[in-house]
Amino acid sequence: MIEVSRSMYRICVLIALVAAVFTFGCAKKPKATAPTPPPPAPAAAQPTVSLQASPTSIEKGESSTLSWTSTDATQLTIAPDVGSVTAQGSTKVTPSASTTYTISASGPGGSSNATARITVVAASAATPERTMDQLWQQNVRDAFFDFNKADIRSDAREALAKTAEFLRNYPQLKTTIEGHCDERGSTEYNLALGDRRASAVKQYLISLGISADRLTTVSFGKEKPFCMQTTEDCYQQNRRGHFVRNQ
Repeated sequence: MIEVSRSMYRICVLIALVAAVFTFGCAKKPKATAPTPPPPAPAAAQPTVSLQASPTSIEKGESSTLSWTSTDATQLTIAPDVGSVTAQGSTKVTPSASTTYTISASGPGGSSNATARITVVAASAATPERTMDQLWQQNVRDAFFDFNKADIRSDAREALAKTAEFLRNYPQLKTTIEGHCDERGSTEYNLALGDRRASAVKQYLISLGISADRLTTVSFGKEKPFCMQTTEDCYQQNRRGHFVRNQ
């Protein structure tokens, strides 16, 4: 009886093991989770570029400066005549005729262009004689003197400063400085006084930077008055260092 019970026990244990193995073998395996795909790479930026010219108008033979900046570009060229350039910079150009310059920028994100125009005008013609006469009258100032003196007064210093500025702007001009006096005194005395006045004006202009070889002097004393009346106002007009443009 005991042997039968043991046999039944073994059989039951064996059946339980077989059932467990079968159950484990038939269990469904869990599915593996698919990895998350990486986000797409951002699109490359569109290049930008700008171009300026300074000055935009020049005379023939003069130069202008081209300046440029760019972003997101790997290659830049300027046409005509300049060629490849860096991402930003400047260069001088001397076009012989009016020209539109174009800068082309390219990169992974595409391309873009910018332009700048330089206008070339004919060189200025020589100043007409009539116009120079007008400029002379407008800018050259005589120096006036006190009675019987050849000292440069404060008002004369201001006048001569303006005259010197004009002469510096037109270095091709030369002038004769005339010394004049009023009618009082002898002819000989006034010739000497007029000479001192003309020389004083010349030396003052030299001190302001005007070359001595552009200045000559002459004394007319009282022989060529600007005013003929016998009044102090008229006398004052005649006591002067007067400028005449040399032809």
